[in-house]
Amino acid sequence: MSALASHRKPRSRTAKPSTAVGFTTAALAGVTLLSSQSAGAAPAEPKPSIEEVQKKVDDLYRQAGTETQRYNKAKEATEGKRREVGKLLDEAAQRTEKLNESRRALGNYAAAQYRTGAVTPTAALLFADSPQAYFDQSQLMDRMTDQQRETISEYETERAAAAEQRSEATKSLESLTESQQALRESKRTVQTKLAEARELLSKLTAQEKARLAEIERQKEEEARRKAEAKAKAEAEARAQAEAERRQQEQQNDTSPGTGTGTGTGTGTSPDSGYAAKADKVLAFARAQIGKPYVWGATGPSSYDCSGLTQAAWKAAGVELPRTTWDQVKVGQRVATSDLVPGDLVFFYDDISHVGIYIGGGKMIHAPKPGANVREESIYYMPIYGSVRPA
Repeated sequence: MSALASHRKPRSRTAKPSTAVGFTTAALAGVTLLSSQSAGAAPAEPKPSIEEVQKKVDDLYRQAGTETQRYNKAKEATEGKRREVGKLLDEAAQRTEKLNESRRALGNYAAAQYRTGAVTPTAALLFADSPQAYFDQSQLMDRMTDQQRETISEYETERAAAAEQRSEATKSLESLTESQQALRESKRTVQTKLAEARELLSKLTAQEKARLAEIERQKEEEARRKAEAKAKAEAEARAQAEAERRQQEQQNDTSPGTGTGTGTGTGTSPDSGYAAKADKVLAFARAQIGKPYVWGATGPSSYDCSGLTQAAWKAAGVELPRTTWDQVKVGQRVATSDLVPGDLVFFYDDISHVGIYIGGGKMIHAPKPGANVREESIYYMPIYGSVRPA
């Protein structure tokens, strides 16, 4: 037995996998997977600084201002085309009535021929594409009176005029459709820009909003200092002009009859008529202070920038165009140093904003969405140029 036992094959034991080894393997696999995912993922964008947010918001508001002017121009074109189409349709209706009168006259002739038993080519004439061509191919013209010939001629004239009128109306309707499409596109663009600005501001924390307000305050303070410097320069210029005027009067008193008319006017100083109009403009503008900015609005409860300037000068009896792009072409261009109350000051390279100069380096304007009509330094925004409208 022992010999047989010694030849038995020893049992082999199957080793069980270690639990620790399994966890380790899984952990390593997980680390590898996470590492590979991290390596492939795009790095998160850094949060913009408050200064960057402010610049972005300002840019969006300016772009919205530009699109507002484009909207105003499209709206003006749409209203003009609508009036033109209405006029053409009225004229077409009048032409059609005249055409019907000629047609009725021809019908009376045809009926008279029928009652007398005559041949009735005139009746067939009513259904022909070209009455004149029909008469050219027949001897009916020889049997017609002068009055009948005149009626046929009038019919042909009115039919051609009515066709031309309908063609013009169709073209104007197509142009109106294009203007309306441009109006809708500008409106969508303005709304998109303003929504982007609101979204940026909504993401700021209370601390970030406070910091943004401080940056805005510093910007306003800098603009105020520049306005004060201009106000001082204007006061000095007035004092100097007054001193020169008095000196001239004294010279005239001591040397009667020898006035030489040596005034040094540069041609940029307005006359008393302009000052009277400017007083009305400023009175109107001041009465609008506190009313909200609404893009595309022309009053009386809200305004955009060019809507306010247009309404203010209209109160003085002067009609201005609707957009900043057209208003800047009106009147006389003046330098910033020569501004007087009532002048219009335009801003940004794209001329997307305008305000009414009130003196002392300040203006009244409708600033932007979320703000009200107010007084502000003209140096708050980059100046493009200025005009004296009347």
